[in-house]
Amino acid sequence: MNKQRLIVIGNGMVGHHLVEQLIERDATQRFDIHVFGEERHPAYDRVHLSEYFTGRDAKSLALCDADHYASNGIELHLREAVTRIDRDARRVVTDRDSYPYDRLVLATGSYPFVPPIPGNDREGCLVYRTLDDLDAIRTAAASATTGVVVGGGLLGLEAANALRGLNLDTAVVEFAPRLMPMQVDAEGGELLREKIESLGVQVLTDRATQRIEDGEASAHRMVFQDDKVLEADLIVFSAGIRPRDELARECGLEIGERGGVTIDDRCQTSDPAILAIGECALWNESIFGLVAPGYQMAKVALATLTDDEETFRGADMSTKLKLLGVDVGAIGDAHGDRSPSARTFRYLDGIKQEYRKLVVSGDGRRLLGAMLVGDNATYDTLMQYYANGLELPEDPASLILPSSEGVPTLGADALPDSASICSCHNVTKGAICAAIDAGVTELAAVKGETRASTGCGGCAALLKSVVDSELEARGVEVDQSICEHFAHTRQALYSIVRVEGIRTFSELIAKHGQGLGCDICKPAVTSILASCFNEPITDAAHVPLQDTNDTFMANMQKNGTYSVVPRVPGGEITPDKLIVLGRVGEKYGLYTKVTGGQRIDLFGARLEDLPNIWRELLEAGFETGHAYAKSLRTVKSCVGSTWCRYGVADSVGMAIRLENRYKGLRSPHKLKLAVSGCTRECAEAQSKDVGVIATEHGWNLYVCGNGGMRPRHAELLATDLDDATLIKTIDRFLMFYVRTADRLQRTSVWRENLEGGLDYLRNVVCSDSLGLAEELEQQMQTVIDNYACEWAGALSDPEKLKRFRSFVNDARPDPEIIVTEERGQLRPA
Repeated sequence: MNKQRLIVIGNGMVGHHLVEQLIERDATQRFDIHVFGEERHPAYDRVHLSEYFTGRDAKSLALCDADHYASNGIELHLREAVTRIDRDARRVVTDRDSYPYDRLVLATGSYPFVPPIPGNDREGCLVYRTLDDLDAIRTAAASATTGVVVGGGLLGLEAANALRGLNLDTAVVEFAPRLMPMQVDAEGGELLREKIESLGVQVLTDRATQRIEDGEASAHRMVFQDDKVLEADLIVFSAGIRPRDELARECGLEIGERGGVTIDDRCQTSDPAILAIGECALWNESIFGLVAPGYQMAKVALATLTDDEETFRGADMSTKLKLLGVDVGAIGDAHGDRSPSARTFRYLDGIKQEYRKLVVSGDGRRLLGAMLVGDNATYDTLMQYYANGLELPEDPASLILPSSEGVPTLGADALPDSASICSCHNVTKGAICAAIDAGVTELAAVKGETRASTGCGGCAALLKSVVDSELEARGVEVDQSICEHFAHTRQALYSIVRVEGIRTFSELIAKHGQGLGCDICKPAVTSILASCFNEPITDAAHVPLQDTNDTFMANMQKNGTYSVVPRVPGGEITPDKLIVLGRVGEKYGLYTKVTGGQRIDLFGARLEDLPNIWRELLEAGFETGHAYAKSLRTVKSCVGSTWCRYGVADSVGMAIRLENRYKGLRSPHKLKLAVSGCTRECAEAQSKDVGVIATEHGWNLYVCGNGGMRPRHAELLATDLDDATLIKTIDRFLMFYVRTADRLQRTSVWRENLEGGLDYLRNVVCSDSLGLAEELEQQMQTVIDNYACEWAGALSDPEKLKRFRSFVNDARPDPEIIVTEERGQLRPA
């Protein structure tokens, strides 16, 4: 069969998705496919573009490897821009050649809109769209100290986060009266502004820039409509997107009044031979600036190309985002202005900085929209009510009010088969059920079969819930084993160890497991043993079970060296100790950095130097900070009433007391605590596993917060506690978590999975509803009584010190470790 020539212009996410669909449907047998991309990189994940600034590179962001297209018979033309479309001759002309086509798909995407401001083309005025743009920003930021983002929408806040991550003093300038005006209302916008300003980002709304000119203190000066000015070294425009429709416009295709290639329900343009998909396409007067609608268009385009029946019917623009670490969610008619009879419920917590809004039908039975700022925990549930038209509970407000026993829950079994689980790939619950009915019984296989959760990954938790629920409904036992060597959960193993008094891994696996163990169960059991008995991890019976960091009691870095973190309780440190740290760093050529947890990290220590470094630090009064372990890391504090004029209690003293009490406590995941001396919260206690805030009446105790990849605010567990009650309550809370959490489960995730929620946790910890309080306190005291510095333990045993050498038969240091100098310190070359 003679193949038709299909040309796809654009190798972004949507263009690539179309190619993937063509491959899956064996359309390569029907078409000779050529794909053109202007960039030097093959298609990459633009949704996670900002992660380029946090360690990911072009390779890790790529949606396929370089040979993928060629191995499927598709010719990829990178760095080759299409400059003209000759519709009469059915040819595309590039900056190198011209190519005939039978069918043509425009997937040219969009470009960042730069407001027509005089001076917007000055050096140091950039945009935020491609990897090359990010490279340019990184280069410009190297010689800058201040940066401004023009645009306070989704992309603008992402760009602001990037500038902040590049250590620039950052400001956001927004033309509208509030940030993200399309997604949030006035109340939500104000809360969002407060949260972002608390992160150190200046927010200027209702500001129109008149011109950009030379600055006095910085490279640029932005002059606003009221003649106020703002100076910055770097300006990034992220004020929205515009469709890339110039090729279509020049070849005479129908274009919308405000831009965009007009398409019908089959994604066909005014020329039936040409289709358009993604952000360049205008459907029903709408441009969709999200990837999920583009994927749906790609699916329809494939159907059109292969003569199948499928049409595009629009797309839901609901979004769930984390911008600058702040959760923002918008579902359906979030503003409530599309239905005159709609009723609205609002919940605002000024202390926790959370805002939730529900828009329901006039009869209160259907969810029309929702808005979330500060906490997206309820997004998935609300989205299912909205997307599937499920009848709301009798009291819809219960869906956005703080957790209580009476809050109705929406389990996976309540969702209809039409429920959309993965919006990126448009995977429904029905498709997942079909895969399970076909014999798939593992989560990874379900992902492979349906592609669910392989896009942005935001549906991962919901997918797992659906899979587990469906397997259980079919009588398939859902395997909760920690690994193939133990048919038990971590909680079950913990109980076995406690009840039977088992003190070694070998005894545990002999009685309750099989095989020799693995990298999953060995560290988990080691953590359990340490939590129960706090024996030195360097004892001969435990050493073979540790991972590298625990084995050498230091964090291995990417060049094979280690970082050493001594404990600095409460962040309080004397000048003499600072001098010792400086001397040690200078002596061993260590890169030094103050951490976010008020400690000093010493990077670049060679393995053979670790014992000598520890010895010098121990002699100065330091001890291990357990930075290598799943255990208590730090207890951060402000200066409290000792120095601060607002402080009402000694936060430093309490932080030191707590850190010394819980140091060495091994747990399912790392633990961080903080103590603030007043409600101004300078220690950021509400973002910690345990947060303590002083009030005029005592201590308020918050639990189960965390930063990291999925930040979560802590919840208020108890109020107005005296010192003794505070510590007793934390003892119970921590030990209950240690006993019942899963492997590598943070307190936040553990709390979210606790049946009964915060009220249940409060009843167990504060009201002793399970009768465990005394046992939990005694167990904590056992751990505390058996604490010993692990560095000191290693130094006291010649046999343990034998491990600290790079080569077994050679005493020389590792010659492969090469460093270079940067900003006056050494770093990996």
